[in-house]
Amino acid sequence: MSEPRRFFLQTLGCPKNQVDSDKIEGTLVDQGMTSTEDPSQADVVVVNTCAFIEEARQESIDTVLSLDEVRRSGSRLVVTGCMAERYGDELAEALPEVDQVAGFGVPVRLGRRPTGLEAAAEQLPSFDLLNLRRPPASMPWAYVKIAEGCDRTCGFCAIPSFRGPQVSRTLTSILDEVAQLEVREVVLVAQDLASFGKDRGERGAIVPLVEQVASMVDRVRLLYLYPSDLSDELVEAMLASGVPYFDLSLQHVARDHLRKMRRWGDGQRFLDRIDYIRAMEPDAVFRSNFIVGYPGETEDHQAEMVSWLEAAQLDWCGLFTYSAEEGTLAAGLDGQVPHGLALERQAELSELQDAITAARRDDLVGHRVEVLIDEVGVGRSHREAPEIDGVVRVPAELAVGEFHEVTIEWAVGPDVGAEGTWPGPDES
Repeated sequence: MSEPRRFFLQTLGCPKNQVDSDKIEGTLVDQGMTSTEDPSQADVVVVNTCAFIEEARQESIDTVLSLDEVRRSGSRLVVTGCMAERYGDELAEALPEVDQVAGFGVPVRLGRRPTGLEAAAEQLPSFDLLNLRRPPASMPWAYVKIAEGCDRTCGFCAIPSFRGPQVSRTLTSILDEVAQLEVREVVLVAQDLASFGKDRGERGAIVPLVEQVASMVDRVRLLYLYPSDLSDELVEAMLASGVPYFDLSLQHVARDHLRKMRRWGDGQRFLDRIDYIRAMEPDAVFRSNFIVGYPGETEDHQAEMVSWLEAAQLDWCGLFTYSAEEGTLAAGLDGQVPHGLALERQAELSELQDAITAARRDDLVGHRVEVLIDEVGVGRSHREAPEIDGVVRVPAELAVGEFHEVTIEWAVGPDVGAEGTWPGPDES
């Protein structure tokens, strides 16, 4: 009997891509293949790419080329994911090293993506990627994607052009997946999480979803909440779940600048919402992302961002320089900000926010917290989302996959440590 064919799967980009990769992996395993961590031993090498900004696209190309150098003779190199979906034909032409550019999902049949007139006669197989089976989770937590696509028209974002309009999963399919994963923490993700169900006429469906998932697992965490859809009912459901972690997609705080971005809200509305939640739950944690250097951004807008960050005291924050994306409103706007100036503004905001984050971590010293142990020596409380925030360093003897209460004794930057772990991750 011949050995099963082996595949190597490399994932780039956001947590939503990781869910796609999990489902691609489940599909390949169902087709009789086995996973390998060594690309040089794989029969099929798959790269799940990201195309959100130019830096991500370059990383995707670099990864493809580096894997081509190490894969064995006779193997097949397949490119999938956002970059493949957005630039499929161009990618196939520009990278002769690749055997197939496949969009979302990796069909069994290997070979060059059809281009031009051939595409009409030979369509690649398609998958309902949202509802494919997943392999067992390798960690005590897992991402669960509840919808695909987005109906918003943000001026900087090209995602709707290649991911399409929002398509929400059924409640039953999501709950079935949660049950099958058998994890302690579920992290719900989507392009526009709080809009779950709107495409089916079920406004507010995110609330019963959170409540039902919370009844099945110890923690349910939500990522990517558009601020206008953070209703009182959703806030109450999140607080009741025991994970008061609010990841708000704000992007900026100056009202006129947000309108240029085709975004809702303003700094005062955002502060009022944060204050409202903190009054209900002082232990609530806040994360957001902001774009620096979007066309038309002025020094006054930058000053408003500085003042807002000082007032908001966010626990976590991502700051990204604007990237002009083909086909977006912003790509054709006047007032393009020189990249060097955008980098200077980003550095100013990052220095401020890093100090705020460090101070909020320092405030935990001496407190007793409950942590889920993700791996030996590493845990997370409700304050830390997996992979994007700091961690809690814990004694190695604490069991992985279990909850433990520990006392925080030190803080260094984004990380904190329990008794017996000083001086931190390097143990030096």
